[in-house]
Amino acid sequence: MTVTALRQTSPDGVTVCLSDGAEIRATLNVVADLRLYVGCELEEEALRKLREASSLALTKKRALELLSQRTMSGRELYDKLLRKGEAEENAAAAVRWLFDNRLLDDEGYAAAVVRHYAAKGYGAGRIRQELFRRGIERELWDAALEEQPDGREQLDKFIAARLRDPKDREQVRKVSAALFRRGFSWEEIRSALRRYSVEPEDE
Repeated sequence: MTVTALRQTSPDGVTVCLSDGAEIRATLNVVADLRLYVGCELEEEALRKLREASSLALTKKRALELLSQRTMSGRELYDKLLRKGEAEENAAAAVRWLFDNRLLDDEGYAAAVVRHYAAKGYGAGRIRQELFRRGIERELWDAALEEQPDGREQLDKFIAARLRDPKDREQVRKVSAALFRRGFSWEEIRSALRRYSVEPEDE
């Protein structure tokens, strides 16, 4: 097989045209690494390496583009690459490459998730759900949750805004249930209600 043309399609993109009419999308780095030039002959093994290297390079490029759109965990990025049609081995290799080059940081991302949801008034339970949903490894949860601020202020604000009559048991029940759905423990909720002179019912 002979390379009949190297057609640059973007600042980093190259289409390798072959004598049988096939075209392989590649990158400038792949062309340089494999020392391709117009007229060079490619044996079967060299052609296989070209296809594999080009496929992986394009997956890495797509991974970088996705990561530039929003921060995400390694697992989220891997899953997104699969949904975009990338091969499993390429998606896994691209994610490893990004971790190795410090372009992915699950530990830092976990801390950012904790800060974001704590600022929105959510408790540790709901934050753990978010960490799980985003595919962050459990061993990173505890360190990230240490950055969670004291939830007393969020609890007090929530109760002050919604509990109009502390003697209305139905209202107290609804406020308690809402706080539980937001990820606060019953112990935290009971303590907060007592600060409003409400003695909550046992759950």
